[in-house]
Amino acid sequence: MSESVPVLSPRRRLLVFAICCASVIVVVMDISVVNVALPSIHRDLRASVSGLQWTVDAYTLVLAGFLVAAGSAADRFGRRRVFQAGLVAFGIGSLLCGLAPSIGWHSVFWVNVPIVAAAIVCTALYVPESRTPRVRRFDPIGQILVILVLGGIVLAITESRGSGWTSPFVLGLLAVSFLGGPVLLRYESRRVDPLLELRLFRSVPFGSAILMALFALCGFSAFLFMTTQYLQNVRGMSALAAGLCLLPVGALVVVVSPFTGRLVGERGPRMPLVVAGCALALGGGASLRLTPDTPLPAVLAVYLLFGVFLSTVNPPITNTAVSGMPRSMAGVATSLASAGRQTGTTLGVAVSGTIAGPALTDGGAAFVGAEHGVWWMVLGLGVGIAALGLFSTGHRALGTAGRAAALFEEVDRGTGLRTTPAGRR
Repeated sequence: MSESVPVLSPRRRLLVFAICCASVIVVVMDISVVNVALPSIHRDLRASVSGLQWTVDAYTLVLAGFLVAAGSAADRFGRRRVFQAGLVAFGIGSLLCGLAPSIGWHSVFWVNVPIVAAAIVCTALYVPESRTPRVRRFDPIGQILVILVLGGIVLAITESRGSGWTSPFVLGLLAVSFLGGPVLLRYESRRVDPLLELRLFRSVPFGSAILMALFALCGFSAFLFMTTQYLQNVRGMSALAAGLCLLPVGALVVVVSPFTGRLVGERGPRMPLVVAGCALALGGGASLRLTPDTPLPAVLAVYLLFGVFLSTVNPPITNTAVSGMPRSMAGVATSLASAGRQTGTTLGVAVSGTIAGPALTDGGAAFVGAEHGVWWMVLGLGVGIAALGLFSTGHRALGTAGRAAALFEEVDRGTGLRTTPAGRR
């Protein structure tokens, strides 16, 4: 039984697209503005480096851990209903942060409120309700295992700076994560409706897309975390001035992203992925040469490389993840790609703070020197994206995507059998 898709006029499709984009904008914008506000939060609340890391990671870790489950809930209860519930929760959280008894950094959360309010109203007016005809069962055990694995890794990396890698607490967290991973894979492989649809990874382009999403946002979140500290703590800029220095990055994303989407549609994802990976690698390499006294125009030129990267990386990753997949699996594939992005964001902040955090209070040349480890990591991530972009778009890789899609289409038609062990739950 196929899913009935509401027929929308071109104008209404455009409105629905704009509403969905608004929700994505506030999520990405919150990560950016919170990073800009971190030095102020550090001063006002006397937060430790790990506290600053958790200011971002507490947000992105929850996103990464529950995105796939949220997609299943939307299929079950209605996509518009769950979308509205998410907007309401996000709006209330932003409102409470904005009402905190001060105007230094709390005011950044007010930006979300009018956007979210408008999105809630427009969703009710213009977004049609839809559900999947075959509802996937919830997987609470899989969800708990995902949180244990991701949370254990991130907490271990974050706390290793203060406690040391050999402390019982950090070793215990690592043990939970490394033991939980195989248990998660084993459990999910035996479920009829797993939280993590492992058969999707038979497609090389899909598996590469998840890895590229993780690499991409790990690199960009490391850039944001380090850059806001560099501009404010090393160069002595205000939060407003630091935010303005990052404006070219956002401007490039607005201008270039539509062209990237068109290029992906016409010629495929290979070229944008290679360009994105090279831009990230060049940005990491150029950042190695930044000093406390580097002329500001040169600093901004380096940031433009990260703008080119961000404006060319997301459309081809999404395209690579869902390309050739039957409609029934497109939502799952997209949610897993989004989970990869948020996991990358979480790890980028955790690793960056651990590498450069000890020098944060020293400032100046000491912090710039400590940053080098982060920029080498960013350079390596960029090379990885470029290599995966070439590998995942070759003929052999595309053949694996076709075979994986055919498997799911057979299951959807009821003519295929799930190739899974007996006793699957």
